[in-house]
Amino acid sequence: MTHNRLLITGFSNPAVKAARALREKKHRKREGRFLAEGLRLLTEAREAGILPEALWLGQQRDPHPLVDALEQAVVAAGGTIYETTTDILSKISGKDNPQTVLGVFADLPTSLQALDRSRSGIWLVAQSMRDPGNLGTMLRTCDAVGAGGLILVDQCVDPFSVEAVRASMGAVFTVPVAQAEWGDFLTWLRAGEGQLVGTSLNTRFDYRGADYVAPCFLLIGNEAQGLPPAYEAECDLLVKIPMLGKADSLNAAVAAAVMAYEVLARQG
Repeated sequence: MTHNRLLITGFSNPAVKAARALREKKHRKREGRFLAEGLRLLTEAREAGILPEALWLGQQRDPHPLVDALEQAVVAAGGTIYETTTDILSKISGKDNPQTVLGVFADLPTSLQALDRSRSGIWLVAQSMRDPGNLGTMLRTCDAVGAGGLILVDQCVDPFSVEAVRASMGAVFTVPVAQAEWGDFLTWLRAGEGQLVGTSLNTRFDYRGADYVAPCFLLIGNEAQGLPPAYEAECDLLVKIPMLGKADSLNAAVAAAVMAYEVLARQG
């Protein structure tokens, strides 16, 4: 084997322990790395020009040209290939039936100041989002509508958790993600162009009859509480999505998608 291709069969191997630890947020933050699992996700990353520092492959995997392309790209970039057992992949991923392709990636940090608000007419902003599935779905929506990025306000779930990365279906590699406190976000937003649109029950404006101005920043509140009153007061426009049944609101990620496509249609 070459120096950057190793066979690992022992659970006590330091590389196994280091990769396994990345399932926990404190270790991800300390190491500046995160896990992504599955050939589709890693291929999305490769096509976006992002390669894992370490590529873990199951010994019993089926041959696939996309795996070959991924291996070649990682080796050419100086990364490490680990071949290992299904049991060890299960230990790293935390799943009984793990994918046979897993990558360790360096963090993809983006600051507010690095965002180019002219990049798109639509941006999504999530406030205190708690569910990794919702966050991943919002990333997919960003990718689908060509949004400039996703801005996470206040204490949101980690966008690089295994669950959020999986739910993003690869969009975590194509959509910029910035994190900020509310005050810092507002300061940044008001320093340039941008319409802040919040979803709320406390308004008479139907989302289908509103005027959306580019760049439009769609603010979606916490899944349980929605937007705090003080945050609603800072919005340039509050709109509501009509509820025709007994439910009083949509799932946060679904509401973001409905809003994003309406903005896209009106701006188009």
